[in-house]
Amino acid sequence: MDYKAAGVDIEKADSIIKSLKDKIKDTFSPEVLSDIGGFSGFFDLSVENFSNPVLVSSVDGVGTKLKLAFLSGNHSTIGIDLVAMVVNDLIVTGARPLFLLDYFATGKLDKKIMEDVLNGIIEGCKQANCSLIGGETAEMPGFYNDNEYDLAAFGVGILNKDNIIDGSSISIKNKIIGLKSSGAHSNGYSLLRKIFIESGKFNIYSKIDELGKTLIEELLTPTTIYVDTVLKIIKLFKINGMVHITGGGFIENIPRILPERCKAIIDVSSWDIPPIFKLTKNSGNVNPLEMFKTFNNGIGFILITPDENVDDIIGTLKNLNMESYLIGEIAARDISEKQVELINYKNSFNF
Repeated sequence: MDYKAAGVDIEKADSIIKSLKDKIKDTFSPEVLSDIGGFSGFFDLSVENFSNPVLVSSVDGVGTKLKLAFLSGNHSTIGIDLVAMVVNDLIVTGARPLFLLDYFATGKLDKKIMEDVLNGIIEGCKQANCSLIGGETAEMPGFYNDNEYDLAAFGVGILNKDNIIDGSSISIKNKIIGLKSSGAHSNGYSLLRKIFIESGKFNIYSKIDELGKTLIEELLTPTTIYVDTVLKIIKLFKINGMVHITGGGFIENIPRILPERCKAIIDVSSWDIPPIFKLTKNSGNVNPLEMFKTFNNGIGFILITPDENVDDIIGTLKNLNMESYLIGEIAARDISEKQVELINYKNSFNF
């Protein structure tokens, strides 16, 4: 017996990484000192122009959106989702992503699947101007079903200590700007699968008029990477707080950066909720408040800023090809009140 006979083909994994080595190195910034294949990655912080540098870290995965990649056989964009979930969390603080490490685990290594996934991760890193400096490939026979895998990534960013954006400067009458999402991003997919797949009511490969595409195309749309856009905005304008609308939607994520005596009033009528969320709400008979506790509903990232900046920020975002909306404001909060108040939401999911 040998390791290969037990189901672990180390040579195959090595050959795949080597075949993509040049593409991976294309993500490297000048600060990367190591090569692919070592025991660890090296990143030189001395070339960064920071007087009081702070490292910021984040780790995440893609969740059950992976199930749709398995079902459809389309693995080309799931790696973008992985990068997005990590780097979008990093930039909430104002940090610039520096590098990323990925983890790919499967029962039996499939060359085409792994290449597609890694190419997606490489593309995501390029969009985020983030170096992919290492990773781990784990082949674990009997642990995963055939052609299935799991993904995770760990990222590190940097910023000056004096420039940390943590929400502590948020004040009453600050305005809330929402940046458009590309769809469901990578959250709420257990509910989406229950409604659209497990119910047996939908053919995910048939075009749906309301979506203008097939359901599987819509659900596999990759998560928007906001890095370049947000880093440009915080250089130009005073931003008191930022929120990545990820797992937990509006209800769970916005309070993470609000001072205790503040609440966010969100006017849901200020943007048009995309068809996929209307279809989800109506097909699954989901309570509207539950929708805002689970999904981004068309807003993937939030900026909180003083009132006088709003028009200029929205104009700048338009020039950066990012659609955005003034969606609410910060108000005083009684300690007994919830920190997120939604208004005009009850009819917002009508077609």
